Amino acid sequence: MSSTECSVPDRSPKNFAYWKKLCTNLFLMTAGSIICAVGINGVLVPQKFLSGGVIGVALIIHYLVPSLDTGLIYFALNIPLMVLGWFTVSHKFMGYTIYGMIIYSAATWLIHPGVVSIENRILAAIFGGIISGIGSGITLKTQGSAGGTDILAIYLNRKFGWKIGMTTSSFSAMVLTAGAFCFSLEKALYALIYVFTSGRVLDAVLTGFNQRKSVMIVSQCPEVIASLIISKLHRGVTFLEGSGGYTGDKKMVIFSIITMIELAKMKELVFAADPDAFVVVHDTMEVLGYKHRAIHME
Repeated sequence: MSSTECSVPDRSPKNFAYWKKLCTNLFLMTAGSIICAVGINGVLVPQKFLSGGVIGVALIIHYLVPSLDTGLIYFALNIPLMVLGWFTVSHKFMGYTIYGMIIYSAATWLIHPGVVSIENRILAAIFGGIISGIGSGITLKTQGSAGGTDILAIYLNRKFGWKIGMTTSSFSAMVLTAGAFCFSLEKALYALIYVFTSGRVLDAVLTGFNQRKSVMIVSQCPEVIASLIISKLHRGVTFLEGSGGYTGDKKMVIFSIITMIELAKMKELVFAADPDAFVVVHDTMEVLGYKHRAIHME
């Protein structure tokens, strides 16, 4: 038994932190949905651009039958996905997602800003991607989503072990291919620019300026380097046991998480202590504590 006391978090309705977190999540989902609606109705629809995912299907149907609103189509397409998710994914995740889907659909239906006047369609695709990426990133900072293929991807991941990214990318590729056949290859190519831009901006919103680097260091003097990291960078370190594949010699591997701006200082400290040190640096999109796990698995 560990000396550290463990307890179940208090999630009762009377808990102030619970209500604060709930209100924050709902606010972010609402704000993100409104921003996405501005991008869709202000840029995508006027330019007749396509998109991936369920919203891409909704746009194709809207272009073929203009009397049907994009937001209402999106809502209808999400109903079977919501039913699937409610019985296969966590109710907490689905509760937020149902709210997000309703707000996203309503915002797309009701919010129609003035058309953004951009003659260059490539610039319009980039601008639309920036707006949608910001909105989607804000939404995904919560404990839910705005519906769409996220639910299907999570279900297939749990049922068959399919990677979530592979599922969403494959579905988007099929939607864009269908759009190319229904309209033109040119529209599909503009959509690729939009989707790529949106994805990069979304990642930037999720990580912000807080992106981390994970560093693994193999050295003959690990204690000295670890001491320098702790005292100079004020970062924690973990020792991992390893052995040389060729010599079989036992080695201590230093593992640490630092920020981007600390990377240069880290290299300076390491190679000043051991010029022969071996350093591996990895991009780390997110760093979570031991309390965090995937919401859809709860």
